[in-house]
Amino acid sequence: MKNYRHFFVAALLAVAMCFPVLAQDKTVRKMIEIGQTDNRVMEHADFLTNVIGGRIVGSPALTQAEAWVAEQFESWGLEVKVQEVGEINVGFSRGPWYGRMLSEDGMTLHFGTPSYTAPTKGKQAGHVVLEPHTHREFERMKGQLKGAWVLLDAPSTGMAIDGTDEANGKRQEAIAKNEEIDEKNAEIMRYNRAHSDETPKEMLKYQTSVVAPFYKEMKEAGVLGFIRSASVPLKLMYDRANCYNITMETIPRVCDICLDEAQFKVIREKVLRKDIFQLEFDIRNHFYRGPVKYHNVFGILRGSKYPDEYVLAGGHLDSYDSATGAVDDGNGASVTMEAARIMATCGVKPKRTVIFCIWTAEEFGLYGSKYFVENKTVPLEKISNYINRDGGPLVAMSSTVPPAMYDDYVKICEPLVNLNPEFPFTVIKREGEPQERPTKAGGSDHAYFAMNGVPTIGFQEKDPKGYNFDYGEIWHTERDFYNKLIPEYMEHSAIVTAVVLYGLSNLDHLLSREGLYK
Repeated sequence: MKNYRHFFVAALLAVAMCFPVLAQDKTVRKMIEIGQTDNRVMEHADFLTNVIGGRIVGSPALTQAEAWVAEQFESWGLEVKVQEVGEINVGFSRGPWYGRMLSEDGMTLHFGTPSYTAPTKGKQAGHVVLEPHTHREFERMKGQLKGAWVLLDAPSTGMAIDGTDEANGKRQEAIAKNEEIDEKNAEIMRYNRAHSDETPKEMLKYQTSVVAPFYKEMKEAGVLGFIRSASVPLKLMYDRANCYNITMETIPRVCDICLDEAQFKVIREKVLRKDIFQLEFDIRNHFYRGPVKYHNVFGILRGSKYPDEYVLAGGHLDSYDSATGAVDDGNGASVTMEAARIMATCGVKPKRTVIFCIWTAEEFGLYGSKYFVENKTVPLEKISNYINRDGGPLVAMSSTVPPAMYDDYVKICEPLVNLNPEFPFTVIKREGEPQERPTKAGGSDHAYFAMNGVPTIGFQEKDPKGYNFDYGEIWHTERDFYNKLIPEYMEHSAIVTAVVLYGLSNLDHLLSREGLYK
């Protein structure tokens, strides 16, 4: 009888010990089932990019997107927190734009403008001139500048022309150098005339690395706008130097145009030949009185056992607005949101708190995640891991972890190994010395976490089916549209994210930081 009781107690203990594992397996299976049969990641991406559109900081689109994300989180039963990060004095929204060359060989122009730059006053047509390099050139042509479109030598970087005092100081330096070059060229011309029987010396070229040396003077002379050569696909960003400082009284008044480099070359040649033609532009960039606030949005699954310990995943909501921000980073925001929906739909009760982070103002300087970290929204030492998604719409296929994390990750990721034979998941043990902890921010929203020693173990994402995705084609360009997304990769990545978050949240300990950084 005594032996029977011992056997019975041992059996009960065995069942009790197995129950959490069985329960976890059941929850994981349910998450995978929902992710495979009712995956809505592309619905989120469709609404963000095709209904709301490009979401530049300060735009009505970003404000609407923030509200929509909060509504979605709330509808799935998550606790919602909206965190004000900052404000911008003046709001901006982009309307349509159009341009053409008016001539016998006229053409429709392929161009764009950075955000927070000037509109036209309806359709505006004008002649075209090349920019001056010296005071002598400026004085010779200043009467021709009024009502002109000016071709600049320095190519576009995607950012607006910098009109700050610091930039104007560099312009004065460039003018001084060009004056010196002008004097030397005059000497070369005199020498060549006096030695006509010799091979002529080559003239020196003006400084062209500084954008528009006579920028201020040309604006005062009444130019319609400036045109820079831009590689295709056009990279169109914003006025980094001025957008936070402008007011409704000081909004920009002179257009800043980035033109297809092939068309720019054609137009420049026509100016050099002194052909008679005009360019016509209709640019509807709109400003409105602020301040316009921008926010992080969090969906929270509160931990049942360790509510003051955290696992985080996120992507950023803001984007540039010449396209619709589908890949950068509608992709990351949508995958994070779907991981949240999958876990919430399953009624997951994690041991530690899971936070789904939809960041703001990443494109303006990682402001959203920086604010979260620097204001210690949660204790940084209590964050087990932060998973960031901000890259191509590729499929999460592996994680590389320090040796101290390896066993935990192998256990957590076991359900993913054979989940889809086309996307087998692997956990890779990092070899060699620990990496240096970063001291400067860069890249994406993981940066400030890593700078503060928080693990930012994400996923290596690949294109195993060979869809030939090129991140450079969409990165901050006019081509970042919904049709660049890869649904099957994003759907699977949402499942992977949910499973890993769940596994991390249910460990009996925080991930070890041993060997994470030197």
